[in-house]
Amino acid sequence: MIPGSGWEAAVAAGVSPRPPPGQPLADSEGQVVERWAASGAAHLTGRSEGPPLGPPARLIPGLDALARPFPGLDPLGLLVERAASTGFERGGRASCGGSCRLLETADGWLAVSLPRLEDLALLPAWLGLDPAGVAADRPPWAAVRAAVRGQPGVVLEEKAALLGLAVGRLGASARPPVVRTALGPAEPSPRLEGLVVVDLTSLWAGPRCGALLGSLGATVFKVESKSRPDGARAGAAPFFDRLNGAKRSVVLDFEDRAGLGALRALIDRADVVLEASRPRALHQLGLDADALVVAAGGPRVWISITGHGRTGDPPRIGFGDDAAVAGGLVAHDGTGPLFCADAIADPCAGLAAAFAAVDALVGGGRWLLDVSMSAVAASLAGPTLPLPPATPAPPPAPLSGPTAPPMGADTAAVLQQLAARAMNQRPLRGAGPVLTPARWPLIP
Repeated sequence: MIPGSGWEAAVAAGVSPRPPPGQPLADSEGQVVERWAASGAAHLTGRSEGPPLGPPARLIPGLDALARPFPGLDPLGLLVERAASTGFERGGRASCGGSCRLLETADGWLAVSLPRLEDLALLPAWLGLDPAGVAADRPPWAAVRAAVRGQPGVVLEEKAALLGLAVGRLGASARPPVVRTALGPAEPSPRLEGLVVVDLTSLWAGPRCGALLGSLGATVFKVESKSRPDGARAGAAPFFDRLNGAKRSVVLDFEDRAGLGALRALIDRADVVLEASRPRALHQLGLDADALVVAAGGPRVWISITGHGRTGDPPRIGFGDDAAVAGGLVAHDGTGPLFCADAIADPCAGLAAAFAAVDALVGGGRWLLDVSMSAVAASLAGPTLPLPPATPAPPPAPLSGPTAPPMGADTAAVLQQLAARAMNQRPLRGAGPVLTPARWPLIP
């Protein structure tokens, strides 16, 4: 396994990125802070009753380095794209979205995410709370705060993992952001135009990765389960459109043999597959990432984006806020850690995964890329830069972009193509931008 190309070591040493010829030098600290504030990210960072805060020192230089393969991309816009369509505000130790809290334990800090109703039913088993005192529709945050205060964070984290709860100890992540496993040879692809991406992900990190690959000319198929579509569809439409507006929408029945057959046929004809599932869940669908990538004619790059990596016993789940805390990507105001922007590990991981995908494609070979949201966050964490009191910190600007197609709008056409084996011949590579292998960023 190859843990990237040295990005994490360079970030840990505080090395600034050296841009390629023709690209400008890194921003000064003052410019970094001004960009952070102007983007709307400062508006989302700090206590609700206090002033906005500046960014972690390594965050923006790291994001700028990851954004280099994507012409015209301002990575700070990715950090605020959900809040721009929801009107979220900063909440200090309550996440912008409201489903996560930063809580003090006996020996540190723990982020606890409770976004799902089934999470609430697990609180008595996790913390010994009286089931009668746990409402079915809202987290009992006061009781949770009191219960975790006297316990060690590692014990709470381990028990939560066994139950399938998303929690993260502050700064606990210690693995590389992207673990790359080489699975065989393949010709380089200096252009992404004409390549096929099958996007099986939902919510934010994975769809953001797919959208970025699409911006370089790849054809992206958003594939959803008929019984479990992307949960982001139930949220703000402008946010969903921003992530999926340029993709083709395919809906398949994963509980039906024909639907699984169509899924397998589409994956066989893909160049890149994006997923955010545990290996066991993929095996239940008859999908083995390693075997599919090794097979001649199958996808050349398989990207798995999870909270803490696709391996582990027990496997851990993670969402953008708790994964960011696990990576130490937080802000500080002198009283302790506060959430930094909105579920920041999600867009950062999506950008990191897209960078790694481009690097793998233009460099050649067959690859399994294991992206950990918490480890990406850890690689970008650092001390909080001061935000001068007079600095304007407006909310994020409204989003614009194409509207996503209706759910399943392209299913019939795709199934027809598969039946006719029309996709056996991959589309011709277009005259898109020629890309060069980009060593993992922040290398002097």
